[in-house]
Amino acid sequence: MYSSMIGGLKVTQNQASKMIGKQSRSFVYDAFVLFFHVRADCVKRRYIHKMVKEEQPESVNRPDNTAFTQQRLPAWQPMLSAGIIIPGFVLIGLAFIGIGVALFVTSRSIQMLEMDYTGYEQNSPCFKCSDESVKNCMCNLDFNIDTLFKGPVFFYYGLSNYFQNFRRYGVSKDLDQLSGDMDAFLDPTSDCAPYQYDGNNKPIVPCGAVANSMFNDTFKLYQIVKGVKKLVPLDGKGIAWWTDYNIKYRNPTVKPLKNAFNGTVKPLNWPKPAYELDPSDPANNGFINQDFLVWLRTAALPNFSKLYRRITEGDYAEGLPAGNYSLEIAYNYPVLSFDGRKKVVFSNVSWMGGKNEFLGIAYLVIGSMCVVMSIVMLIVYAKFKFPEED
Repeated sequence: MYSSMIGGLKVTQNQASKMIGKQSRSFVYDAFVLFFHVRADCVKRRYIHKMVKEEQPESVNRPDNTAFTQQRLPAWQPMLSAGIIIPGFVLIGLAFIGIGVALFVTSRSIQMLEMDYTGYEQNSPCFKCSDESVKNCMCNLDFNIDTLFKGPVFFYYGLSNYFQNFRRYGVSKDLDQLSGDMDAFLDPTSDCAPYQYDGNNKPIVPCGAVANSMFNDTFKLYQIVKGVKKLVPLDGKGIAWWTDYNIKYRNPTVKPLKNAFNGTVKPLNWPKPAYELDPSDPANNGFINQDFLVWLRTAALPNFSKLYRRITEGDYAEGLPAGNYSLEIAYNYPVLSFDGRKKVVFSNVSWMGGKNEFLGIAYLVIGSMCVVMSIVMLIVYAKFKFPEED
């Protein structure tokens, strides 16, 4: 046994051997740990490089790093409190009430005259015409106007319990036919069935339930002046939508128009073919006939009115003067079979359109509810308000 100096310490030979062995093992362990970390770092770098390489095509589609595309634009979020909500409800309510009053008063100022001529009641002037077995029946509806019916006056016909919004009915037409496609004349679409072909297997033009059920009552209005009937001119131009007349529906380019309908038949319920709908105006025939276009615009509700004529000419440009009138009706359209009703409507319009009291009432109700709710919230806030720090 002998002693020696290691690190400034005096140790024996046995102690020195143990210390050198520990240092050797510590060095090997540190070398192994270092190798492991270097290896792991290499694997990590390879994995990251591979992922970046795979994602490279997708980075092309990434949005630009701008405030707009990355949604970093400054934003403002209101802090809602009783001091904002309650006055807001009051202002909204007062605004709605003001609009509602204006709409309601304007609607009440619109003149409108409705007269039923179904002929269901025995004392009705059109009772004899309500029998479907009676053909070419005429009846007269007499009425009186107390004050000037301000113009322009719009003349409507109305139907009740008539469901034009039924889907099978609404699609029962051939748009290719109605756009002037001659090929569709001889081969109507199956949507028109059972009004696609007649009993002799000839194609119907225009086909479908909508065209077949076109309203065909006609009217003439007379003013009774000293016992003499004076015809009131009815203007039927421009009563259809401009887009329907100029864009959506077109006549075939064949001249004369009658030749385009060779080999076809008229709808079963029509008294005359499409090219003879208006003998007085050749430009108002076929698929661009104004009355036909108005009828093609199917109604959304079962009770509806459609524009028939306008009264804007001659002595009646300012409206219908007070006096006695007689409406001559060619009664052709049956409605009693489905419990329907027919009426005529005379009306003028305002800046808000036709007579519609519901819109004004709706604004008044909503405005009143807003004001009442603001009062309720004010009471609740005054009774149960919390300190600001809460």
